Amino acid sequence: MQRDVKFIGQASAFLDAVERVSLAAPLQRPVLVIGERGTGKELIAERLHRLGTRWDGPLVTMNCAALPETLIEAELFGHEAGAFTGATKSRVGRFEEADGGTLFLDELGTLSMGAQERLLRAVEYGEITRIGSSKPTRVDVRIIGATNENLPKMAAEGKFRLDLLDRLSFEVITLPPLRAREGDIEVLAEHFGRRMASELGWSNWPGFGDLAKNALDTYQWPGNVRELRNVVERAVYRWADETQPVDYIIFDPFDSPWIQKLGAATITPKAAEPAEQKHSTDLSQFMQQPAQNIHLIIDKVTDLRQATEDYEKAVLEQALAKSRYNQKQTAKALNLSYDQLRHCLKKYDLLN
Repeated sequence: MQRDVKFIGQASAFLDAVERVSLAAPLQRPVLVIGERGTGKELIAERLHRLGTRWDGPLVTMNCAALPETLIEAELFGHEAGAFTGATKSRVGRFEEADGGTLFLDELGTLSMGAQERLLRAVEYGEITRIGSSKPTRVDVRIIGATNENLPKMAAEGKFRLDLLDRLSFEVITLPPLRAREGDIEVLAEHFGRRMASELGWSNWPGFGDLAKNALDTYQWPGNVRELRNVVERAVYRWADETQPVDYIIFDPFDSPWIQKLGAATITPKAAEPAEQKHSTDLSQFMQQPAQNIHLIIDKVTDLRQATEDYEKAVLEQALAKSRYNQKQTAKALNLSYDQLRHCLKKYDLLN
C-alpha cells in the first residue's frame, strides 16, 4: 500500500522547513531531522531521498530504539556466520542494503557508544566491517538521522560522540511542533476529516462545528500531526449523523467513567494532557478545579451573565452530541430531569 506523503500546511515555520528540505535533497551530504514525536520526521527523510539524485536507489529505514543494544551493530553492519551465538549464516546489514541509496536512522540518539564509533568510520571513510569479519566493505550510502533528543546536550554530557555529531550535522532541519504552526490545525483537521468521511462512504463532508473547532484549536497537541490525525479520524467515525457538522471531540481514547474501576494508574497514558487542556461536557467536573480552568475564559469575559449563558449552552450542545441527541440520555448525563432539560434546550433554541 502506498503511503500518504503529502505535505499539508501553510504556516511559514513549516514552509521554511520544507524549503530547506528541497535545497538539501540534491546534495550528497548527511542531514539531521530534529522534531517532537509526530511531527513527520520520516516523511521528511523520504522527501530528501525522493528529491535527491539517489531517488531510484533503495531507501532503507532503521529504528535505532527498536532493537536491543546487543543487536544494533549486527543489524547495521551485518555479520558473518558464527560471529556470535545464533549467527548460523552470514547476513548483510542495513548499510549494505542501502548501498547506492539512503539509510534513514530514526531515534539516532539511542545508539550505543560502540555503534556510534562504527558509524563514525562508515560516515568518514565510506566502509563498514561485518561483525566477525576483518575485511572492510565499501558502501555508498547517504545518511539521514532523526531524533527528538538534544544531541549537542548529549554530546556535552558524553552520551553522544561529538566527532560523529560534527559529521552528521552538515544540515539540520528542525520541524516546528503543530502548536507553533499558525492556521495549520484547521487545514490538517479538514484534510483528515474529509479523508475519513470518504473512507466511511459519507455522501458529503459536513465539516466541524464551532465547539469542535475551538477544542481542536486550543489543545496543545503533544503528539503533533500524528495525534491530530487520530483525534480527527476517531471523531468522524464515532459521529452518527453525517448531515450535521462533527461537534464532539475525544482527545484521550482511554478516558472513561469506569477508568478508576479498571485501574487508572496502569492504563492512563504517561503523557496525559494537563487539566487545563482537557475538554469535558461535565460542568461540575470543570468547576471542581476553578483555579486551573478559569483562565480559559476569563480573558474574554466582558459580560458575566452572557458568559454564563454561553458556557451553559456549550455544555448542553456537547452533552447532546455525546449522547447522539438522545434527550433522555442527555438529561441523565447532566443530572437533570427530562422536563428540566427540555426547558434548558428551549431557552437556548436547541430543540429540533
